[in-house]
Amino acid sequence: MSDYVVVGGGSAGCVLAARLSEDPDVTVTLLEAGPRDTNMYIHLPVGFFKMTAGPLIWGYETEPGREISGRKMVYPQARVLGGGSSINAQVFTRGCPEDYDAWRDAEGCSDWGYRDVLPYFRKSEGNDTFVGEHHGNDGPLGVSSTVPHPLTRVFVRAAQEAGLPFNADFNGGKQAGAGFYQATTRGGRRSSTAVGYLRPALRRPNLTVRTGVLVNRIVIEGDRAVGVEIIENGRPVTLRAEREVVVASGAIGSPKLLMLSGIGPADQLAALGIAVVRDAAAVGQNLQDHMDVDVLAQLSGSHGIDRYKKRRWQAVAGLEYVLFGKGPVASNIVEAGGFWWSDRSEATPDMQFHFLPGAGLEEGIGGVPGGHGCTLNSYHVRPRSRGSVTLRSADPRVAPAIDPNAFAEPYDLDRAVDGIQMSREILSQPAFRPLVSAIHLPGPGIRSRAELMAFAREHARSAYHPVGTCRMGGGEDSVVDPQLRVRGIGALRVCDSSIMPRLISSNTNAATVMIAEKAADLIKSAAAGHS
Repeated sequence: MSDYVVVGGGSAGCVLAARLSEDPDVTVTLLEAGPRDTNMYIHLPVGFFKMTAGPLIWGYETEPGREISGRKMVYPQARVLGGGSSINAQVFTRGCPEDYDAWRDAEGCSDWGYRDVLPYFRKSEGNDTFVGEHHGNDGPLGVSSTVPHPLTRVFVRAAQEAGLPFNADFNGGKQAGAGFYQATTRGGRRSSTAVGYLRPALRRPNLTVRTGVLVNRIVIEGDRAVGVEIIENGRPVTLRAEREVVVASGAIGSPKLLMLSGIGPADQLAALGIAVVRDAAAVGQNLQDHMDVDVLAQLSGSHGIDRYKKRRWQAVAGLEYVLFGKGPVASNIVEAGGFWWSDRSEATPDMQFHFLPGAGLEEGIGGVPGGHGCTLNSYHVRPRSRGSVTLRSADPRVAPAIDPNAFAEPYDLDRAVDGIQMSREILSQPAFRPLVSAIHLPGPGIRSRAELMAFAREHARSAYHPVGTCRMGGGEDSVVDPQLRVRGIGALRVCDSSIMPRLISSNTNAATVMIAEKAADLIKSAAAGHS
């Protein structure tokens, strides 16, 4: 028996296990379905491009999308200690202050405004460059300024030529503009939560970490969670939690586990033969994600990083990394980007861009003729479309049905087209003209808005930022309350990206870490009898 059982050793779960086990008088068990983070590519910043397929993800794909030409999308979700922070592109952005103020003011999430969460952002952050009210410098999550590739510098100049002012710090309170991203790296290596938070905590005798463990269900007695059920040696075994069960399995895994445990839409659960513990219609609903559209340009020569697809150049890069700790291997590749408006009625920028000085670097994205290219992708940061995660089976080994419902709202498709047009404009600026021979995708034959809409439907993909499926809110119709307690069930919380009521205006990992930091304090406060 442990005082706390944390289900999911991802971005949030590693933070929670480390923070809760700081108290030597409590015991914590962390359960992760995947393996430990021993894969070499996890720790090399460039290795993220190897992570969008393979054994360290769940292998999910979406339901056929009604508004994306009936396509299924690959949907990489981490299955490894560190979760998304072990496989993502390490871009460190946290969204606009206004995002969190909207959680508080529009969603009833008291104490979740930007000024409320900023101390947790700062607590988590170990920034090697920026100081001041928006940044922390001694937190467990390493944050470093990148050494940009020359082609990345060209992008930042071109974006300024297109009208985006230079922004030296996207996390300084204002996102608008173009500039260089910071990355969750430290000393030329990835700084995942497994490395930054969990690894230093592993020596504690009150912390147990178990990998390769699939949780079947949360064990609920009466209206209180008392533990979780796993399979050991072919038989179900209950691991009991004296104080709380904390679910941190992400926007897909957390609603799945709640529903397998009888907490969810009663009609759906009953149809699968699952005993209904609490009818909670919102579980698995409100799925939000950024829908990325890639624009690929063909380069006039080997100006980017595509040369490193050849073994001899890989050897050169590997030697540079071993000897000096820098070069392409130390890069997260996505070294620059920007935030700007497509809808000027919005108070803050509604488009985000990522620039990659190569082409075909991620699963499902092709290359360019001649083999040397660059990629500029974009997405609308506040989509209006809402999707769902639902169970296919009462068997925990069966993947759930994931339907992002991309472009269900025509407004979102309009914004995607704006993003394509803005990307083309940036890639056509004078800074790029000596280096770009043609915009390959979408090709020159795709010009009209209708043609661009069809292109977006055919090529849009997830930016891997799912949130919202265990929505936090002030009303009884939310899944969790602002203390992250599952409504109607005692001693049970959800603490990960699934609790976000609205998707933030950027990448999501930094916010997930913040949520876990705040959750740890909420849990400690409850244990001390303060709530």
